[in-house]
Amino acid sequence: MANNKTHTRRRFLKSMGLATTVAMLELQACDRFRPGEPVSAFAGNRPIGSATPNTVRPAGIEGNGTTSMTTFTFPHRAIHLDFHTSPLIPGIGADFDPETFGRTFKEAHVDSVTIFATCHHGHAYYDTQRPERHPGLAPGFDLTGAQIAALHRQGIRAPIYMSVQVNEYYAAQHPEWLAIQPDGKVAKGGEYLAPGWKVMDMSSPYQDVVAAQLDEILAKYGPVDGIFMDMCWDQPSVSKWALDGMRRRGYDPLDAADRAKYAREVSHQYMGRFHDMVERAHRGKPPAGVYFNSRPRTNLYEERKYLRHIEIECLPTGGWGYAYFPYNARFVRPLGLPTLSMTGRFHKSWGDFGGLKPEAALKYECCLTLSQGMSSSVGDQLHPRGVPDRATYELIGNVYRHIEACEPLIDGARIVSEAAVVIDPEKGDRPGPDGLGTIRALQQLRVQFDLLPPTADLAAYPLVIVSDSVKIDEALRGKLRAVLDGGGALIVSGPAALDANGKPAMDELGIAAHGPSPFTTTYLRVDKAIAAGLPVADHVMYERGFRMTAAPGAKVLCHVVEPYFERGFGHFCSHAQTPPEKLTRWAAVVQNGRAITFAMPILTAYGKHGNVPYRRILG
Repeated sequence: MANNKTHTRRRFLKSMGLATTVAMLELQACDRFRPGEPVSAFAGNRPIGSATPNTVRPAGIEGNGTTSMTTFTFPHRAIHLDFHTSPLIPGIGADFDPETFGRTFKEAHVDSVTIFATCHHGHAYYDTQRPERHPGLAPGFDLTGAQIAALHRQGIRAPIYMSVQVNEYYAAQHPEWLAIQPDGKVAKGGEYLAPGWKVMDMSSPYQDVVAAQLDEILAKYGPVDGIFMDMCWDQPSVSKWALDGMRRRGYDPLDAADRAKYAREVSHQYMGRFHDMVERAHRGKPPAGVYFNSRPRTNLYEERKYLRHIEIECLPTGGWGYAYFPYNARFVRPLGLPTLSMTGRFHKSWGDFGGLKPEAALKYECCLTLSQGMSSSVGDQLHPRGVPDRATYELIGNVYRHIEACEPLIDGARIVSEAAVVIDPEKGDRPGPDGLGTIRALQQLRVQFDLLPPTADLAAYPLVIVSDSVKIDEALRGKLRAVLDGGGALIVSGPAALDANGKPAMDELGIAAHGPSPFTTTYLRVDKAIAAGLPVADHVMYERGFRMTAAPGAKVLCHVVEPYFERGFGHFCSHAQTPPEKLTRWAAVVQNGRAITFAMPILTAYGKHGNVPYRRILG
């Protein structure tokens, strides 16, 4: 981030006289770019992030006896209050006390709580005549409305949660509306008779049920502080409804690609429908965003038209891991939309009653979010009787007190990105080995970077890195040439350097390719120009690359040392890879002007093996 004074890494490296691979290219390119100048995928001089989230116009709740909010901002410190509650549990909200409820969040330094209208069990927690009203909710009791009122009295926002594709009530009432897999089985997490959620088909009449719920919620509580719609992934199906829909569009239900295409179109259809419903309900009133969770954030360049903000669900100890947030954060922040990241207070994952995360872990996760100029959200699950857990909010309050104290330190700051890393968005939100290597290496090297799809504008970035899994097509080739022609620098990693025929993807790389290496494992002998901090040794490379030589005028920064033979049945040595035999004519790293090419997938290798020399060679 940068304030009035910006001491960028490029200046620091230059002042220290360091010259490793990334540093060499950054220093060559830095004269073209004013240090501290923010860059963006959409506008070269527009800030790409802000420590102070966007101000939202006033919103209130009218006509239901609740207290109207006068003003609010996009939240800084939020709670996502899960309430998936079995119909077998009685006394829903029986111990709810509005004063205690609201004060608990206020004292925990919370400024927004997402509360439930419907849940995965399919039941509603507001007072409705609809049949899905939770059977354990007392007659006439509107728990959703009471929570909204209690929070608003404390000046706290209360966006409303709805479950979309997961609904156990309607799965039982209308099994014909369930999504069906190609093998004829119901789409479900786990075995059919095991506890778990069944998935509804949004091309069936069930979509109209969700629309009716949303219409009632908007009428009852509007203008709302926001709508959070969960479980909105693309769900391929071969139900009657999906088959009919595919045939109408000329798709082949036997083709997995056509099934996936139709599922994406169904998602976009209902996202547009629900988005328009919220917008119409707030016409002439304060706007309210709708967020569709469980969507791949790598689709956001296409789907941002449905959104006013972004939420990144990421419980590091719940299966997401600690690389998931930085990977997704660096992809979404160039979009310029207010963003929050949702972790959890749980020791494990959602629904972990009685499980509390160590305070140090939760503080780290929220500080990491703040470092990206984003807001924090902590997931919790409210007890069925409606009373927040005291220990939970002591934990969250301690962390949020610290976050609130830190916020003024970054007010007015902006993210300053030195590099763009081009990734393949079709790989999805999970980093994968090359994404993991990118996150680990560049964060450890203190490089500020954005992750961008090949379609993005790269012109504003001093350094562009093309990751292993990207194929350089004609359009991207033109953008990369423009970067080099404009004085920028380029790093291309492993397979990305080659076209579909195994030839160099760009003449500007200054390389010749001689086919894949016959060796799974080789060794790297580093030239002294980039050897700072590395012991004198032949460093093992655990991933297969291609055989590369430098074109005239280009220089080799690292050579390949090959082993005696490829390890295999009948010819192996010791416990692991065959030892190195001799230096070869093959290059591992070539520099041609401001372009550097790795013959090995250096990012994948670092992501899979964490071998420190890879990072030091890279940066």
